[in-house]
Amino acid sequence: MSDEAIIGKIKEVLAARAEGITNPAPKRIFLPVSPGQLVETVDLLKKRLGLAHLATISGVDRGENFEFLYHLVNSDATVTVRILTPRSAPKIPSICSIIPGAILYERELQDMFGVVVENIPDPRPLLLPDNWPQGQFPLRKDWKWERPAEIIPGGGK
Repeated sequence: MSDEAIIGKIKEVLAARAEGITNPAPKRIFLPVSPGQLVETVDLLKKRLGLAHLATISGVDRGENFEFLYHLVNSDATVTVRILTPRSAPKIPSICSIIPGAILYERELQDMFGVVVENIPDPRPLLLPDNWPQGQFPLRKDWKWERPAEIIPGGGK
């Protein structure tokens, strides 16, 4: 199926929510939606267009906002659903009820960006150690890493 045909189907299924859809490269389609539309949009894309494989969820710190990208794939194209959430109160809904495997990516977003994922089945930290300091999120632009003092066993100070 051509990119134009896929975009036509997305517009047919999503109606007004498909505004702003772009096709920057062959087999790459970007669809911006609001966080409140995310769950229903992913559900429709999965059921009506066969976009059942979630390749990954990635995130970008855009300064005032965080952008999260849900990369849904089928044999014809990759459709990336893009949402923005304010940095001051980062909150997104979980899509685990539609794609259960999303839990790993959503837990990663919580750890790395400090975003609240609403209705996530298991909100425990995934990647960071148990003693990781509260409020420290490594993929935020304002996060500063401080190298710990090196201790040489049996050595000097």
